[in-house]
Amino acid sequence: MAFDKPHEIYKRRFSRNVGVGLALVFFVALVFGLTVVKMIRGQDMRAYDHVLRPNLIAPQAPDAPDAPKVQP
Repeated sequence: MAFDKPHEIYKRRFSRNVGVGLALVFFVALVFGLTVVKMIRGQDMRAYDHVLRPNLIAPQAPDAPDAPKVQP
């Protein structure tokens, strides 16, 4: 019993799967590369939870009337 020749749709499906796979590998490599660069540069890795943090407020002169009151 001989196997029939594969249909053309399987070739198309395979090439489409290869294309999607390569796009996925490129995206993962891009995210990994950005993460490595950010770690090497030593940037701040804290998550921002929309809370006012005193270390982000620029210091102002104490005699300024509109200086925000920041408690440590």
